[in-house]
Amino acid sequence: MTRQSQEIELKFLCAPDDLGRILAAAPAGADDTRELISVYFDTPDLTLQRAGASLRVRESRGQRVQTLKRGDGLAREEHESAIASDAPDPSLGPLPELLPEGARGELKPAFHVRVTRRQRLVRYGDAEIELALDEGEVRGGKRASAISEVELELKSGAPKALFGLARELSHAAPMYLSFASKSQRGQALVAGCPVHAHKRARVALSPQARVAEVFQAVARSALQSIAANAEVLRQRPDPDAVHQLRVAARALRSALSTFREAVEEGGDGPGSFAHAKAELRWLAKSCDRARNLDVFIAETLGPAENLEPKPRGLAALRPALEAARDKAHADVARTVSSARFRDLLITVTGWVDTGGWIDSEAARGPARAFARKVLDRRRRRLLRDASALETATDAERHAARIDAKKLRYAAEGFEGLFRGKAARRFIEQQKALQDELGALNDLATAEALLAQLDLPPEAAFAAGELVGLKAAAKDRHIAAAVAAIKALKKAEVFWA
Repeated sequence: MTRQSQEIELKFLCAPDDLGRILAAAPAGADDTRELISVYFDTPDLTLQRAGASLRVRESRGQRVQTLKRGDGLAREEHESAIASDAPDPSLGPLPELLPEGARGELKPAFHVRVTRRQRLVRYGDAEIELALDEGEVRGGKRASAISEVELELKSGAPKALFGLARELSHAAPMYLSFASKSQRGQALVAGCPVHAHKRARVALSPQARVAEVFQAVARSALQSIAANAEVLRQRPDPDAVHQLRVAARALRSALSTFREAVEEGGDGPGSFAHAKAELRWLAKSCDRARNLDVFIAETLGPAENLEPKPRGLAALRPALEAARDKAHADVARTVSSARFRDLLITVTGWVDTGGWIDSEAARGPARAFARKVLDRRRRRLLRDASALETATDAERHAARIDAKKLRYAAEGFEGLFRGKAARRFIEQQKALQDELGALNDLATAEALLAQLDLPPEAAFAAGELVGLKAAAKDRHIAAAVAAIKALKKAEVFWA
């Protein structure tokens, strides 16, 4: 017999040496320790993974349980069945609807997870929460990756309690909110990329979705990207992870603006609209210098090193820029390892999933009508601010760039509400404009960026030469931006 339930859970990454401190800081309760061995299954062409589902058979104390999970966010659908075999039964739960009939015999072990779990059931306010500390490894073929996690699963009570307990425990030892399940970690391990830069996923939406559902989907996608890229950056410098982290923080901040009338609440303390917006701005800005140096080194210094003759002092410029970039990346690593960052993830995720805004009249309204109003407004503002790019000042072009970015983020967030390919075409045209305005912004900020670095004389001379070379391309980028805004003005609006 299959038991269906909804799992409401938070998962955190934690160093093995800190697990004991977490347990000591938790509310009192009876402890239980057990060994868990889980084998995850899928078809050779990853049918379940592509459907957003995971299937495992877990053995503990001589008993085997088959579990299928699917869903995203705080709550996930869970189907459990006691079985006698080491292999899953494809007739149980929703497997028949997920697997074509011919594929049911193709389920094979993909990877396995072995952990020692310390478990405690605790009371926190009016809620009952299961605290689990897992230490072990996930192994697929010859590859293996360590696991050290803290899980908080709500057994009864309000979901807000999970976030309250998480904040308290995170003061005892560093706990980093993670949206990657053990199955996702195993899938990434087998694919050969266990920890890598993460791009925001496109959100899947129903045309009948309410405003709150769309905002939560957009926000969760951004938060998942923030958490995943921060994990990379705590391990090693990675320009792409810096870029994706910064983009996700900005996209979520833009979503707050897009959905403001539905999600804004009074107050400015933790767990408020204003607090979320301020903390996301802090996070995005903490990545600015590292990202700007990455771009300058890759897009300006690199091509200049292929010039003949090379600008004088170029040999001295690279080590100076690389030293500055290394320091900037170290600053980002400190940011995503900080207590402030950990609290940001817990608090903003809690607000997105359980905030009082969810019950507002605007949040309960139909998302398509809301999207049409917002996208019309954003488009009109962009066309107004970008109407005279040829004669605009750098500051005015920067304002148009911000408008373009907000329209693109909004279009990406609402895309799933509308059928057909018009949305993707519109977003691609929007990207072309944003790229040109971004190049113009790089030109405007390059000189100030280099002036802050206190370069040695030879390197400073070369830097000035490179800024001059970049400035020579300004008219070309302006012309391309003008052409892009004209094309966008004629483009079909997919939300009409």
